[in-house]
Amino acid sequence: MVRPGVACEFPAAAIATPHYLASATGLAVLATGGNALDAVVAANLTLGVVAPYLCGYGGDLFAIVWDGERAHGYLGSGRSPAAATIEALRHRLDDPAAGMPVLGPHSVTVPGAVAGWFDLLERFGTRPFAELAADARRLAAEGFPLTPDGARAITDHGPLYADRPTWAACYGSARPGATLHQPGLARLLDRLGADGPDAYYRGPVAEAIVAAVGEAGGLLTTADLAAHAGEWAEPLRVGFRDRTILELPPPTQGVAAAVAFGVLDRVGYTAPGTVERVHTLVEVAKAALVVRDRHVSDPAWMPEPAAALLDDRRLDTLAAGLPGERAAPWPRRPAADGGTAYLAAADRDGMLVSLIQSNFLGFGSGIHVPAWGVNLNNRGSSFRLDPAHPNALVGGKRPLHTLIPALVLRDGRAETAFGTMGGHAQLPVQLQVATALVDDGADPQAAVAAPRFRVEVGDGRVCLERRAPPELVEGLRARGHRVEVTRSYDPGMGHAHVVTGRPGRWRVGVDPRCEGGALGC
Repeated sequence: MVRPGVACEFPAAAIATPHYLASATGLAVLATGGNALDAVVAANLTLGVVAPYLCGYGGDLFAIVWDGERAHGYLGSGRSPAAATIEALRHRLDDPAAGMPVLGPHSVTVPGAVAGWFDLLERFGTRPFAELAADARRLAAEGFPLTPDGARAITDHGPLYADRPTWAACYGSARPGATLHQPGLARLLDRLGADGPDAYYRGPVAEAIVAAVGEAGGLLTTADLAAHAGEWAEPLRVGFRDRTILELPPPTQGVAAAVAFGVLDRVGYTAPGTVERVHTLVEVAKAALVVRDRHVSDPAWMPEPAAALLDDRRLDTLAAGLPGERAAPWPRRPAADGGTAYLAAADRDGMLVSLIQSNFLGFGSGIHVPAWGVNLNNRGSSFRLDPAHPNALVGGKRPLHTLIPALVLRDGRAETAFGTMGGHAQLPVQLQVATALVDDGADPQAAVAAPRFRVEVGDGRVCLERRAPPELVEGLRARGHRVEVTRSYDPGMGHAHVVTGRPGRWRVGVDPRCEGGALGC
């Protein structure tokens, strides 16, 4: 595990991921002349093998790529089955009043990650998929020894999937030092390397995915898979101090993060480590999350475009409406945590890649496709069963996504790629990391290792790591916050990574809350 210290610095190229084996895969690509996009894709393929509790081949993908001159956004999320309507689902649920199921066949949307890897490589890559997948394929076929943290992550998820025998057959024997073999994933990677994304979205793989969902009572069809396509999108931009923050548009919560940065810019500077700093960030995050929950969904179903939410007058109003020195009330609402992997890389030509990939909750829905080693996502659990809500379940619709890779520009040039896993915690973690980097001039390793908070969207609690000073805890309580103290280096605070600088001097921070690695050459 990486511990706090000074950021690693590399002259030519660098990569940060939440697992050291994935970082090693990315470094090997960079060291042999591959670019930052090649390295991130190769690392992501390995992550899907060595950290299937964070991301994988049945999940979604989002990215911002700075090609050296301009930024390109990619939305790699899938849609709900065409037959998935609120009425159809209510007939199939034991308790429709409970809302969308968190796990199971009705939580599955079409996976977008596989198409995303190929789309990104076609536009920016220099290496073929099969070559980049070689490490992942070897680790899947030959296996790798589980670390204590890796084994614990698998066993901690076991109770969620206790009624899923195919999942248990693959992962149920996880123990520290045990070798995890995933022959299905090795077969899948062989197919993808030979036949490209059609090997996933059509033919035997698609049929096996549909059969697994159908056997569990779901509505996914081969036509849903064949219809999938990712989308290139212009990133949203918002000013923050003397920088510009880039976030992805809906269906991601990137517009809410952009709102938060716009409001925080209007609030001004607060000193690090103080009650005022944390209170301000908490209240800005809460205001932005309210905007998200009221407005954000698939843009085709949003009553207002994302740009309207970033209108200067609306940001002024939000900033003016912050509650001063007292905590704002927070309505109780349903919430689910997510499992996600964030990766960043830079190369000698100035390409910066900010990429995030997820199954959503741990291994996802619990629907495992043993022939191909795929754990299908549960991203559909984000839908609402209220037909009046923008994020209401509709057939062929993309749900609200918590995934938000980010990029920072300075003087019109990309300076920093940053982001984090953490589901709903991603937005407040981004605020904390960016404020440390921009307002405080913190070293990137110090920025990601500092004590951190998250806001529990279910009930508004502020969770603080035990390393936070006692006077900070008491100061927040005095302002009306419900504060819970969690363990030090709590993974629930996200795995945040930073790559910043310029060719000739890339500095990297990797989160000590995971088994990550900051590597370069």
